[in-house]
Amino acid sequence: MLFKKMKLKSVIMDEAALRRSMTRITHEIIEKNSGTADLVLLGIRRRGMPLAAMLLENIRRFEGRDVPIGSIDISLYRDDLTELSDAPSAGAGSIPCDLTGKTVILVDDVIYTGRTARAAIEAVFHYGRPKSIQLAVLIDRGHRELPIRPDYVGKNIPTSHTEVVSVMVEEYDGKTGVCLYQL
Repeated sequence: MLFKKMKLKSVIMDEAALRRSMTRITHEIIEKNSGTADLVLLGIRRRGMPLAAMLLENIRRFEGRDVPIGSIDISLYRDDLTELSDAPSAGAGSIPCDLTGKTVILVDDVIYTGRTARAAIEAVFHYGRPKSIQLAVLIDRGHRELPIRPDYVGKNIPTSHTEVVSVMVEEYDGKTGVCLYQL
């Protein structure tokens, strides 16, 4: 793993802090949208998916209802395709319903340059024309290259370009939390 070669600078969030941030984001989503009618949660692959599942769990607890949840793969919509692979392919996405007329909440772990969010927005339009698209991120580390600002942020962490923010989720990492590493 790449992080084993980097120096751990600090633990930003343990599991409890991460869950508190996701709870706050859930309340903000419900408040901004006057409830959960016509909401669709789409986790950006990979770590956005478990975070979207946390939001759904919270919505069930607070509102007593389900909202459609799925995942979106942005690989074909990235603006750096040639840097990643000569022949990019579509990965598996799971869109739970027609997105036309819905409020889509894109969920991601970290926003940095904004390029992933831009690609996700473009991918959403492949599946319909939503009423609106909102962006929820656990960590905003700054350094935007595109004019994209998340609607919901768990924590703002000013970073340098030589630092790496690692969001860990149980499903992929065996533990949950956020760490900051130095290259």
